[in-house]
Amino acid sequence: MLLPHSLFRRRLRLILVAGLASTAALWILSGRREDSSPRFDARELKEQYPLVWKHIHSFDGIGGAWYIPPDWIPSTHPPPRTILDAALVASKAALSHPERQLAYSHIPLLMHQTSASSKINTWKPEVIPWVEQWLQYAVSLENNTAPMAYFFWDDEGITLFMDEYERDFTSDFNSVFTPVERADIFRVLTCRYLGGVYADIDTQPLRPPATWIGPSDLTPWTDDLTNKTHGSDATTTKPVNLIWGIEADTDPASNTYWRMGYTYPIQLTQWALASSPGHPALGQFMDNLRAEVRLEKEAGGGGDSRADPLTRTGPAAVTLATMQWLEREVNFRWNSLTGLKDGGRAKLVRDVLVLPITGFSPGRGTYGNMGSKPITHPDARLVHHALGSWKKFDWLVEYGKFCRTVFGLCRDWTKVVGS
Repeated sequence: MLLPHSLFRRRLRLILVAGLASTAALWILSGRREDSSPRFDARELKEQYPLVWKHIHSFDGIGGAWYIPPDWIPSTHPPPRTILDAALVASKAALSHPERQLAYSHIPLLMHQTSASSKINTWKPEVIPWVEQWLQYAVSLENNTAPMAYFFWDDEGITLFMDEYERDFTSDFNSVFTPVERADIFRVLTCRYLGGVYADIDTQPLRPPATWIGPSDLTPWTDDLTNKTHGSDATTTKPVNLIWGIEADTDPASNTYWRMGYTYPIQLTQWALASSPGHPALGQFMDNLRAEVRLEKEAGGGGDSRADPLTRTGPAAVTLATMQWLEREVNFRWNSLTGLKDGGRAKLVRDVLVLPITGFSPGRGTYGNMGSKPITHPDARLVHHALGSWKKFDWLVEYGKFCRTVFGLCRDWTKVVGS
């Protein structure tokens, strides 16, 4: 028997309220667990995480902290004064020596991370061992691969960087964008101008970046709809200049992607990326961003708090920029990147290597798995623990999330906290 329309709506409303109540309860409980996280005193930090203590917390540098392998800088070269000076020296040193680059690429072995402060007693305790592991790869303590330079950029360092490379954009960078958006923009720009690997500090490395690319990642593959073949047979060359990972891999013919909160069926993540300097896809990202800010200002909005960071500067934005560049360069069909039909494999398109979802997003649960394999799988390069301090609870956002996920409604409901 069909329910009257008014009764159906009443029951739907009750279900939505119940779902939101459950979400709120889980959020409150998770917040209590986070508040009970252990805090370390100075002696514990120094003993347990000596590299973080030495090369970041105790480092006396302007704009952050850094480590450069000793043989990268001639003894006659004056010590770098700021993190920007240090990064420029290291970038030039790495680009002039192929053994200081990721295998099969021109990507320099520079590691970039950022947070507001380099004083690790201000960090969430969970991230400290992960940063320690990144530094172990840099100083080459626990692997037989080449060492790499490491840079921890604080807010002062980002200001130095923006004044050097994007001076005409600095005003908008500081006034239009939120802190999380500024971090989004900086990671793209530092890879664009200096090159290297960027990873959020709440990422746990599983493999040294020097080994992220192997011959099997470069083998040719064919789009089953267009019959176009991509990839490279020349594994002795260096065909890769940009690396992305997939965070969403869904059937484009379904509504799964937007029900899960994604903008595109195949969407890139940007909690990690790697690039040689000057890649055009990263330039496309900035072209799009400048155009959007200009339109927002012309519309009288100022480009401020109501914009969605996910689409303006986050995963959807880097997806759009890379998609546009590949479509323009090689008429590439974006949805052919899916790993749902081939078990998940890396795909090289032009000089862009797109890792399967397991690359930067392994170990996902049953819901929203999308082909993600365990963190022990050989394809896994790092795992993201999603401890971002930018996350805040908002009833309206959670209402839309629940409505989309459970009922397939509320597609255009806000995803922005406080809008």
